[in-house]
Amino acid sequence: MPSISHLIEEFIRTFPFFLKPLLLTFELTFASVLVGTVIGLFIALLKVSRFSLAQMIANVYITVIRGTPLIVQIFVLYFGFYKVVDLGQFWSAALALAVHSGAYIAEIFRGAIQSIDKGQMEAGLSLGMSPAQTMRRIILPQALKRSIPPLGNQFILSLKESSLAAFIAMDELFSMARRLSAETFDEMTFFLIVAVYYLVIVMLFTYLVNKLEKRLAKGD
Repeated sequence: MPSISHLIEEFIRTFPFFLKPLLLTFELTFASVLVGTVIGLFIALLKVSRFSLAQMIANVYITVIRGTPLIVQIFVLYFGFYKVVDLGQFWSAALALAVHSGAYIAEIFRGAIQSIDKGQMEAGLSLGMSPAQTMRRIILPQALKRSIPPLGNQFILSLKESSLAAFIAMDELFSMARRLSAETFDEMTFFLIVAVYYLVIVMLFTYLVNKLEKRLAKGD
């Protein structure tokens, strides 16, 4: 087990090496969450629709994605689609994370939409709005607001899951830790260092999500 002083020394020495992978991890997480949110909202709307075919499509998507490992989904996108279209490392990982998180985000949105009182849909219809207009103007704004806390948690999960991109040779945080540990044969030190990076980032985002929750609570 490396000493604290050795960890601090290596943390400072290797900090420049982790800057670019740190930025790439942020970019990968933001891209995947942004696309995953769009996918999740679309699937959630299918699931709460009145059409059985739309509900079936949403249920199949959620079941397949939640029932298969993320690393398999990354490999399918990166290696399986390579002969058809070269997505590259970044978008293979980002889309795999987006499709994966989209299934969980869909359930978040579905729960939030169904938590809105049904009387509000009836009120919108009584005002002459169509079901789609009522959903867009009345239901969704409230549902999106209620979804923010669990979406923050999903963002944090996506941040940690981005480490799996290392298995397609993407130079993010975990990949850099593996490379440095292989060069120095000091695996424990660099895996502990990368754990510190992830811990600090997760704590930062947890703080920001909590602040946002409190601000929304005051607005209510």
